[in-house]
Order: sequence, then structure tokens, then C-alpha cells
Amino acid sequence: MMAPLGTAGPRMSARITVDPIDPAALLPVGSTADGAVSLFIGRVRDQAGGLSVRRLAYEAYAEMAREELADILSEAAARWTVGHLEAVHRTGTLELGEISVAIVVAAPHREQAYAASRYIIEEIKRRLPIWKRQEYDDGRSEWVGAAGSEHETRTGAK
Repeated sequence: MMAPLGTAGPRMSARITVDPIDPAALLPVGSTADGAVSLFIGRVRDQAGGLSVRRLAYEAYAEMAREELADILSEAAARWTVGHLEAVHRTGTLELGEISVAIVVAAPHREQAYAASRYIIEEIKRRLPIWKRQEYDDGRSEWVGAAGSEHETRTGAK
């Protein structure tokens, strides 16, 4: 659902950053019309595909990624009634437990907040020009979710 005609629409913020993400800085959001606030946080985990992960490194075409992220937020705003949408994705080397992505959605009802948040993270994973290199405890690394990652996985190229 779109915002009613004559309204300014939701507040939106799309960022790509090398700085640590502070989830507390993303809250509070929205207005008193927003009865639900959804905060999604993606963190670096210690396992992937049965292998122990040491750290991740993200690289991005930052300006294009920010523009695509803004487009994703606009699409979510067109699909659901929301008062606030914010997404931030980190680049650089991240250690276990560090936040790689955060999404905040404020909406009148929880269904809209959940649905918009889910849409945003799925589209980020599918469309953003951000590439992830997993570094494993055994010293190997591989690019995942990026062009060329299949070659690197098969050959052990780093």
C-alpha cells in the first residue's frame, strides 16, 4: 500500500559505510502513527557451509550500491504503508559478531514492518553490488555471492 495522496511519504535513508554499525543510533524512528518498529541485524557468524569462519571482508561499488539500496527502499515504500525505512550495509573487514547490515522499518502495523524488512534484506542479497569474501580458520578464503566465486571455490584461488 502506498502513502495517501497529499502526504510527504516515508522517511528513507540508504547508506554504505566502512564504519561500525550502531543499532541504537538507528532507533527510535517513525512517528506516533507507527505502532511497529522492526530492526533486522545481520552479523558475521562463525560457520558457513560446515566450515569455521574466521572473518568476512566486504567490497562494494559504493555509489552504485547506495543508489540500488535507495531503489530497494523506494520499492518497499510503494508496496507497504510505512513511516520510516533505513538500511545500512558495511564494507571492509569484519570480525565474528560484528554487524554487516541493519534494516529499520517503522509502520502502523507489524505485518507491514515485517514484510517490508524481509523484502529489503532479500533484495539486498540479490541485487546489491557488494561482494563477500569468507576467510576460514584453515587459512582458505573464497568469494561468495559474487561473479567468479564458483571458480575460486573449485580452484582454491584467493
